[in-house]
Amino acid sequence: MNETISLNDGSTIPVLGLGVYLATGGDEITAVSHALKIGYRHIDTAAMYGNEEGVGQALADSGVPRDDIYLTTKVWNEQIRRGETSASVDDSLARLGVASVDLMLLHWPVDGRVQAWKDLIAAKEDGRVKAIGVSNFLPEHLEELIDATGVVPVINQVEYHPWIEPTNIIDACKRHDIVVEAWSPLMRGRLAEEPVLVELAAELGRTEAQVALRWLLQKDVVVIPKSVTPSRIKSNAQLFDFELDADAMERLDNMERRGRVGPDPATFDF
Repeated sequence: MNETISLNDGSTIPVLGLGVYLATGGDEITAVSHALKIGYRHIDTAAMYGNEEGVGQALADSGVPRDDIYLTTKVWNEQIRRGETSASVDDSLARLGVASVDLMLLHWPVDGRVQAWKDLIAAKEDGRVKAIGVSNFLPEHLEELIDATGVVPVINQVEYHPWIEPTNIIDACKRHDIVVEAWSPLMRGRLAEEPVLVELAAELGRTEAQVALRWLLQKDVVVIPKSVTPSRIKSNAQLFDFELDADAMERLDNMERRGRVGPDPATFDF
């Protein structure tokens, strides 16, 4: 569970994390607490999720040393547009109750992104964040940031699962040694609608979720499946005692791509 992948700034990130998208009302505390108890060491949240305080509480109460936990959060679009990225970093740190985060991302490529990227560079230089990256950035957005600053994001977190493989983004990230991280890797619970996943899971004695996640891991993609159910949090982590063979990988690579379950960064408006 603590397998890591190297980032282009010399740091590393665990390849498996717990996502807490919109988990609130105490669910985020329960989920993060259970995940840390069973061995997760990577938690992914965001200002927009409305649960940084709960995540911070779970981290503090876990008994796990802060240095052993990889913590990611994100700057929301409104703050990027307003030029308030530095303040957003400070607000996230306060809500999380930490002195720094391991990774800070720009959540979407909205107007103001270049200045926001410069502000994240400054936040890294002054120690408030240890690594900086982006989320949902298309190739042209990546080139824009790199051309403007010379600083390459360490990660691009994008929608990636068996129904969508964003090859244009993947290729751009490879050119710049940017790690791809998958959000919604479990297709927001629609795995059972995909016959190839169902068939492979039955053949391997695994869950559809485990097969989908293992497919991504074998492509050197970081995965952050979201769940607030303890049994699923545990099951989603049981990925490191099996591998998909070449035939299974080929079947998943060649399956029909049915499209997104989330917003398209080329057309989003929020």
